[in-house]
Amino acid sequence: MSESSVPPHRAGFVAIVGRPNVGKSTLLNRLIGQKISITSRKAQTTRHRILGVLNRPDAQLLFVDSPGYQTRSMGALNRVLNRTARQVADDADLVVMVCDAHGWTAADREMAALLPAGSPLLLAINKVDAVSDRARLVAMVRQATADRAFDDVVPLSARTGRQVDLLADLCAARLPEGPRLLDDDAPTDRSERFLATELIREKLFRLLGDELPYESTVVLEGFEELPGLRRIHATIVVARDAHKPIVLGSGGERIKRIAIEARADLEKMLGCRVYLELFVKVRGGWADDETSLRAYGYE
Repeated sequence: MSESSVPPHRAGFVAIVGRPNVGKSTLLNRLIGQKISITSRKAQTTRHRILGVLNRPDAQLLFVDSPGYQTRSMGALNRVLNRTARQVADDADLVVMVCDAHGWTAADREMAALLPAGSPLLLAINKVDAVSDRARLVAMVRQATADRAFDDVVPLSARTGRQVDLLADLCAARLPEGPRLLDDDAPTDRSERFLATELIREKLFRLLGDELPYESTVVLEGFEELPGLRRIHATIVVARDAHKPIVLGSGGERIKRIAIEARADLEKMLGCRVYLELFVKVRGGWADDETSLRAYGYE
């Protein structure tokens, strides 16, 4: 192949947006090929901008996961998360809106209307493996494309990987021509410290589910790097005194399980032994106070 016939290299940012629980974080992890963004059934598990890097011979795709766009509760935390979601979309070269194959909702319509008009826009219909009625899926596509013009629509399954490579190909083809934007081959720009708090929060949400109210977070108190070892001290912050025993469990059983499962994932991610110590503190009203939100790392 002559030099003139070699396709140009492309690079840019791809925003992954959508309402809560449509599978954005699972999609990011599948695209990158490893776990970058935490997942759980709890709404708005993702609370930060999470960058995942996919390097290919023809392109560098910088996928940016975002918090689920919330159209109901408008407390300070949700206002901050919505602001982050909109900013992720506004700053991207390309936007992928993710929706659930079970149906196009009023919340999807509202989210689609907020997306910028100047960037290419793709619709990823996730969880098609859970929908057997093809006619229902076709009707959903018709409804979605009537509400907003999409450059492409891709039915896929982030869980199984079905058509995820196709989505990556379509994204790469629409990015600007140019060299790699990041020289580092790391799969994310997030630090070990950030990823540690996220993995702890994932276990908190997964193990406690609906028992634990939405207003809880994890704050890193100490992170010591030693040869072959990380010493991590973190605090689980809850909003009410009644929430503390939920996290601790009888005789401390629940917090021990959270620590055990989080430590196992951390050792796998960091490639070394991990000493993890968890505490629980009550901070009333933190999720409704923007000063506290900034102190806890919310953008």
